[in-house]
Amino acid sequence: MAERPRTALVTGAGKGLGAAFATGLANDGCQVVVNNRTHSNTPSSAQHIAQSIRQSGGIATHQESAVDDPGAAAVIIDDTVEHFGGLDILVLNAGISGPAVKIDSEADTKLRDVMEINFFSNAALIAAAMPHLQASKAGRILLIASSAGLYGVRGRAAYAASKGALIAYGKSLADEHRRTPIRVNMLAPYAATAMTAGEGGAADPRLDPVNATAAAVWLCRPECDRTGEVWVSGAGHAARGAVIESQGGTIPDGTPDGFGHAVATLAQLTDIREYNSAQQAFASFMRPITQSSV
Repeated sequence: MAERPRTALVTGAGKGLGAAFATGLANDGCQVVVNNRTHSNTPSSAQHIAQSIRQSGGIATHQESAVDDPGAAAVIIDDTVEHFGGLDILVLNAGISGPAVKIDSEADTKLRDVMEINFFSNAALIAAAMPHLQASKAGRILLIASSAGLYGVRGRAAYAASKGALIAYGKSLADEHRRTPIRVNMLAPYAATAMTAGEGGAADPRLDPVNATAAAVWLCRPECDRTGEVWVSGAGHAARGAVIESQGGTIPDGTPDGFGHAVATLAQLTDIREYNSAQQAFASFMRPITQSSV
């Protein structure tokens, strides 16, 4: 019996980046489940993208659950596996930007709303998908993050926090599965989409969502052995993002004044270090301290 094509589920795939990712994966030979919530009196965008893929010779179906509905994660994963017989690739693209507002007394409510969709819904989908990804020969998870999650962004702290949490969650998951066939990476795309349309100015044609898909598709392939990494991509370009630490050093006299006098030297990033996990970072931090006390 012929082996089934690899199955990819893409959430929030009714338009923009999600649609581009779903189409790119279909063009790469995957059978794709296009997920997007429906709105009353509005044609199904997920169905439209799935039809477009099929018209181009690809294999696709659509799924219309909202990722943050109670029990939605199990429904979405079960529908995928029931339709195509398995799951190999999970692309978590569904998300919201939240309101453009500075941190204030109302920020707590806004943060919770954004975190529910951008983080907790994705965590639930990962949990529901994991048994099927473990059964795959090369399970792949791609979390669609944002450079806001690396650096923050004024006026959208809730969005930045949700993407930062997603990156930390993905890095932890990658480290836990480093010795398994599962690979987990994060993509921070730059693209002109409905989410960014309200930020003013005409859309730059170079930022068409399709120009962020090459990295996404490759990171989902079986030959991709990279894991736990953040990739920034858009306009046909790509770069790897990372959390780094300076070499640092001993605080003179171990006092606040000593720290203040040495702070400029301690902050220098001329000898930077990158780590796969917090445990690795702590071990590196303690190494010179342990050696100096011997």
